[in-house]
Amino acid sequence: EFDKYCMAAFPDETVITEAITLSWIKDALDNRTRNVAHSRTAFLRSLALHQKAMGKHPYVPPKGMLNGRTLFIPYIFSDEELKDLFYVIDTYKSGTVFDRTLFSTYFRLTYTCGLRPYEGRVIKRSDVDLNTGEIRIVNSKWNRSRTIVMSDDMCELARSYAKIRDLKYPESEYFFPAHGGGCYAACQVQSRFKKSYELSRPEIPKELLPAIRVYDLRHRFATAALTRWLNQKVDLNARLAYLQTYMGHKEIASTAYYIHLLPENLKNSAGIDWKNLNTIVPEVEAWEEK
Repeated sequence: EFDKYCMAAFPDETVITEAITLSWIKDALDNRTRNVAHSRTAFLRSLALHQKAMGKHPYVPPKGMLNGRTLFIPYIFSDEELKDLFYVIDTYKSGTVFDRTLFSTYFRLTYTCGLRPYEGRVIKRSDVDLNTGEIRIVNSKWNRSRTIVMSDDMCELARSYAKIRDLKYPESEYFFPAHGGGCYAACQVQSRFKKSYELSRPEIPKELLPAIRVYDLRHRFATAALTRWLNQKVDLNARLAYLQTYMGHKEIASTAYYIHLLPENLKNSAGIDWKNLNTIVPEVEAWEEK
């Protein structure tokens, strides 16, 4: 059954890839049962580990890939998509002028700093130093804290936004206060983001658009950093630890996994030591979301 599926959908592939894995498992979830999807995941993992033992470089499905979690396919925005998306976000007509300014700043901060969406939503104004550009992320995933630094452009935008926020919500403790002074709910932010993306691609029918999430801005941040380093021909293995710390990953495997999302020509770059990284990459857990 698997051979027939690959011959029809992926005739040129010689090892298990992420695309094959997600496609075949999604086929089971859409047309068969969840038990079938679990069986297919176990089969693919065994076959991929066998290929890895043979010296090949397959994608190994993570342990517990379907254990009570929704299967998300990370979406990497193109430069053109980001440009169009942020134009819509900046000119969005729904809500007040302050709402538009807040979301323009929030989404840019999420992207340029590679934040988890909820990290930006719950940032306290006391955790942001608009003089130095430092932001303290407190008790994030696994109760880990870290300090990140905004770019000069992002910090300038944050300062301009903060002046308006202080007039609108002088008493709120949140850097991005919702109506009433509290913090926004995830569904509110996701709804505005999804609607903005739909408006930015008017030529594509709504039902044919990819399933995007605010979290995909974080994915784009990571892959953009890796791509930039590869283009600069720097030692990627030495830089991964910096990206891991900045993004707040507990394990370097979570950071190295982003390599699998790069274009094929970059994945084959001499800047990647696959012999070393393949001992790290396959065991990453399914995508975190909160």
